[in-house]
Amino acid sequence: MYTYKYPHPAVTTDCVIFGYDVKEGLSVLLVERGIEPYRGCWAFPGGFMNIDEDAETGARRELREETGLETAFIEQFGCFTEVNRDPRERVITIAFYALVRKAEVQGGDDAAAARWFPIGEVPALAFDHDRILRVALGKLREKIHFEPVGFELLPEVFTMPQLQSLYEAILEVRFDRRNFAGKMLKLGILEQAEERPAGTGSRIPVRYRFNADQYKEMKSKGFKLEF
Repeated sequence: MYTYKYPHPAVTTDCVIFGYDVKEGLSVLLVERGIEPYRGCWAFPGGFMNIDEDAETGARRELREETGLETAFIEQFGCFTEVNRDPRERVITIAFYALVRKAEVQGGDDAAAARWFPIGEVPALAFDHDRILRVALGKLREKIHFEPVGFELLPEVFTMPQLQSLYEAILEVRFDRRNFAGKMLKLGILEQAEERPAGTGSRIPVRYRFNADQYKEMKSKGFKLEF
């Protein structure tokens, strides 16, 4: 019914997908651009949003088309609107992030390749994706103080050293073992999964599982984990 004289910017979505495994720590998923601009450079999976889809649907579609990866959960964390961020035209991007178990990926659509990069080995990125990565890391590190981020990345039954390694990978710090364990146990969101075999002492780590019900109760009351 209506037409307007105002020019319409294009809208894209970008996905900052962090992967974690115990051996390699924290990584981020990148694609090698197969087209201009920035052909041959690395960037986040993403692309232009179709006129008949919402931002999350577009983000999931681009992630699937360019890497073959599907994830149960992604969260919007920012909108990037700098006027000259894309040399093609006026482009606004809505950015999403997720923390997932690392899986095999393969470049598709207009991505020449897709691969995981350790967080300390990320190359210079296309567009303003270096800035987007910094913001995403900040959001992830902020969130970990209020939610037990990444428990789904651990085995159902895990050790305290495995949990500590996850937090150290995300926050890029080293924790005192006793201090970290004490704070985690004090929260009440961990329950001992099995008894340590008699006579083994500390040679065999205690194994825990995440108590989701207790976490939901704590979250409803509001809490912050200070390191």
